[in-house]
Amino acid sequence: MSEDCQKTDCAGCGVTGCGSRKGPEVLTQPNELSDVKHLIVVISGKGGVGKSMVTSLLSNAMRSAGKSTAIMDADITGPSIPRIYGIREQAGSDGERVIPVMSEKGIRMMSINLLLDHETDPVVWRGAMIASTVRQFWTEVLWGDVDYMFVDMPPGTGDVPLTVFQSLPVEGIVVVASPQDLVSMIVAKAVRMAELMNKPILGIVENMSGFKCPDCGKVHDIFGKSSIGEISKAYGIDTVVRLPIDPAMAALCDAGRGDELETDEIKPIVDVLLALPERE
Repeated sequence: MSEDCQKTDCAGCGVTGCGSRKGPEVLTQPNELSDVKHLIVVISGKGGVGKSMVTSLLSNAMRSAGKSTAIMDADITGPSIPRIYGIREQAGSDGERVIPVMSEKGIRMMSINLLLDHETDPVVWRGAMIASTVRQFWTEVLWGDVDYMFVDMPPGTGDVPLTVFQSLPVEGIVVVASPQDLVSMIVAKAVRMAELMNKPILGIVENMSGFKCPDCGKVHDIFGKSSIGEISKAYGIDTVVRLPIDPAMAALCDAGRGDELETDEIKPIVDVLLALPERE
């Protein structure tokens, strides 16, 4: 990148291979039978932080608030959402479009695992095909009227996040992290990508944030002392949620009872979501 680059006009720049060079944002429209009012992306800088569980918690909370809710599982090579909700049936079709599968309590969802013959079949595709599939989830799935759709992203800052941020009308981002020492660097990568894509961060969720002993009541910082407060302050993020390790929630996910996931700790982000202005 040129030292005097203002990141405002790539067309007149002679520098090639610049990391700041971005193509124009051209939003992809859903099909005429789908109307998604709020599209929220859930991201993490690394895997294994419980991003899919947080996506499920947010979806369930919005459904409990009386909103129609959907989940797009954009983690094509590592899908988790159908298993969390105990769904093993395949998605249907009306002859032209794919019909999403419903959870028992009415959350619509689409995942690559709902299109495979067996949920354990691996998806061995290159990045371009994976990104194209995510776009098809947006354009070719008959979502209907949805108040809040949550996109469960693959970890990192690769092809799929770039495709979603540039192609879909993302209204906000929720970042999921864990309390290890290297989290500050990993969160920084996710936050910087959001800034580059000009997408607002609605909040940070620190998952596995300590363990409260059921016998003595003392909280143990198993993964080290949390630094999420300092991180959020450094990046000007006001809404921070800390979710303690909860074996009961892990058991619900393993048992496919995702509709039952709930916790009061997620409420600050739910309040932010409910306060988003209605689309004109």
